[in-house]
Amino acid sequence: ATRKDYHDQSGALGYLDYTVKDRASWAEAKERMQPSRDRIAWDQLERDYRRWRERGDWVMGILWFNFEVTYSHMVGPQLFLAMAEDPEWVMDIVNTMLDTSIALLEMVWDAGYHFDGVQWYNDMGFKGKQFMSVPMYRELFKPADKRAAEWAHAKGLPVYYHSCGNLGPLVPELIDAGVDMLNPLEVKAGMDPLALKAEYGDRLAFHGGLNAVLYEQPESMWAEMERVIPTMMEDGGYIIGTDHSVPDSVGLEQYREFIARAKELGKYS
Repeated sequence: ATRKDYHDQSGALGYLDYTVKDRASWAEAKERMQPSRDRIAWDQLERDYRRWRERGDWVMGILWFNFEVTYSHMVGPQLFLAMAEDPEWVMDIVNTMLDTSIALLEMVWDAGYHFDGVQWYNDMGFKGKQFMSVPMYRELFKPADKRAAEWAHAKGLPVYYHSCGNLGPLVPELIDAGVDMLNPLEVKAGMDPLALKAEYGDRLAFHGGLNAVLYEQPESMWAEMERVIPTMMEDGGYIIGTDHSVPDSVGLEQYREFIARAKELGKYS
């Protein structure tokens, strides 16, 4: 895709044009999607991996596939039409990207660069709603999610799933597919972290759930942290974090205070 990046402001990327416009252009793109060792920056990986391990970092293996990634490769309205009228094409795109991602991560793993978890991004919601029905998710995207989760679990690795927006009825589907941790629990879109903890906390871990909009009102943010964190951290299974990106208007000292308060509230006695 050709996209417009904003250097003087934050916000969603502006997609201007796409390579994949129909089945024919997809067939051409698919031919180029061959997993090969020269697609991996081995020198950089060797340098960075050593540093990550020396620091004790948690290292994620990232898979790149499914609804959100497909949306970034083809015209949005066209994707939604294809989901309804040509589901086999959509599933071919999703599975091709998953196959390629798994093959590349297998090369990395087999070379001795082991990661601690597997993550992928798949924004399936917006404010109050989802981009698809539960039956459509089950048909088009859940099989790929499940296959990716099974691949991760076969290596003894947890699955970390990022999906912005309101997921609502899709949450139990994700659990059934094998997701272990859900992020970011977007409050602005209607996600309620405390309700999620109460309903799914015995089967799902969480990361996020603090409304990033409240950074503009520090006292409100501190109050929200005191409301959310103690309950979310009960019995474990919670990583403190906001429900979206930190706004550009947040200063360094304010962010440092957020970190300090998070560490204090997040202590287990």
